[in-house]
Amino acid sequence: MLIAYEEGIRQEGVTVVEGLSRSNLRDLRKKLTFVPAGHEYHECHDLRTLSRMTFFYFDPDKVPVLSETGAIDLAPRLYFENAAIWDTALKLTNVIESPNADNQLYLEALGTVLAHELARLEPGTTHTQVLVRGGLAAWQQRIVTSYIEEHLSEQISLATLAQLVRLSPFHFCRAFKQSFGIPPHRYHTSRRIERAKTLLAKAEPSVTDIGLTVGFSQTSSFTAAFRRATGFTPTGYHRSLG
Repeated sequence: MLIAYEEGIRQEGVTVVEGLSRSNLRDLRKKLTFVPAGHEYHECHDLRTLSRMTFFYFDPDKVPVLSETGAIDLAPRLYFENAAIWDTALKLTNVIESPNADNQLYLEALGTVLAHELARLEPGTTHTQVLVRGGLAAWQQRIVTSYIEEHLSEQISLATLAQLVRLSPFHFCRAFKQSFGIPPHRYHTSRRIERAKTLLAKAEPSVTDIGLTVGFSQTSSFTAAFRRATGFTPTGYHRSLG
């Protein structure tokens, strides 16, 4: 089974595909999930926006390419991106939603092409093997940075971020630093400081309140982190803007 998520942002939810770590990814837009025959699949959503997704079911016995490959041997994949599969899936969805006797051959052809694209996914290549060499993929960077922005004032563990992109904490930390040039914790702190600078630009700011807003429990720790990043104290930075 292939699932193409065109739209959908959930407030809460979980997706489980047998053989993979469960995912709490919120932004499902333009993502794909593949569940091979024989694998359990479960998904629930508390949606924040309207969703639009298409489920494609393939019978391995009736699709030659899958019969030859052995669909049960294809690796499960959760919330991945693949331009070729995505484009073919959208074309097939459009044909299905506009039934026409003249489109039957085209529909069957698209279904076969989609099966071929799935069969071309390398079952033995994991995300970890690919990403350690080249850092985080674009979709992983979007997921991680969006999560950090949404939870800026909270303590975020390395394990939580790693789970979002289906990597071990060790490989995630290496890939993140390769992509952004700094470790995850330092990136999180830098985003807090940037948010604080925006708040300090407003009139009559309370340094204590701003520190709490961006996740610093003590004014002294906020002031020290801000000085290290900017060379100013929060109050000094506010005065420099005037």
